Amino acid sequence: MSATTSTGTTDTARDRAPRSSRLAAVTGFALLDLRRRLRSRVEMFFIVGLPAFFYLVFGFGDDERVGSGNVAMYVMISMAAYGAVTATTSVAGSAVLERTLGWGRQLALTPMRPLTFVAVKTVIAMAIAAVPIALIFVIGAFTGARGETSDWILAALIVWLGSSLFAIYGLAVILVFRSENAVGIASGLIVIMAFLGNVFTPMSGLILDIGRLTPLYGYAALARYPLTDGWTASGSHDPLWLPLANVAAWAVIFTVLAVWGMRRGQERV
Repeated sequence: MSATTSTGTTDTARDRAPRSSRLAAVTGFALLDLRRRLRSRVEMFFIVGLPAFFYLVFGFGDDERVGSGNVAMYVMISMAAYGAVTATTSVAGSAVLERTLGWGRQLALTPMRPLTFVAVKTVIAMAIAAVPIALIFVIGAFTGARGETSDWILAALIVWLGSSLFAIYGLAVILVFRSENAVGIASGLIVIMAFLGNVFTPMSGLILDIGRLTPLYGYAALARYPLTDGWTASGSHDPLWLPLANVAAWAVIFTVLAVWGMRRGQERV
């Protein structure tokens, strides 16, 4: 009874709070959380520094022709995609973990509703995902990455928008495992998926066939499609429906896992 009364009181307080104060509180929280994440040297190293380093190691100055551009641009897109999904996975996963470990009780005392919290975290995740994309594309532009103007624009948009799929993935992993180590597990699996998904090294034969079934393959192949028109580094060709089907299938799988994990958590309460 007391819990119900407390919840009702909190909801009433939220409803009575002026819209301007609610907006100010939400904006302040978003800016504070965004600043905190951008100042996290460890997190930014894995999101921005490491993908940029990989580009410089594997793509710097490689002018061999690939599609309508060169190898440097091919690698640049791949590394930007890796950095973007690392960002959305980390932010989305930590958002759920914060609520799971009790931060939600503190938020219940503020004007911020649960859906607003999710929306704010989504905006933050996409904002941080834009950082490695912008940085790596700028580095690529100054270090020999070449392609048509449309390749640059479409690749950047696909990498950025497609990274939202891995926000769902981050939610799913945290909701299924529900432990402090879940964010680390989610990020570690991203590295494995990047190897299997033809992001880090070109694959061929049976390994490539297996890789086509993994989550990062469709996303990375779709991001590179404006440049390669579906041709892989090993000389095989993917029709457009293949990466689209891969992304759609994994979006459904991650969503189902997230919903299942959420319902399982509610049953334990």
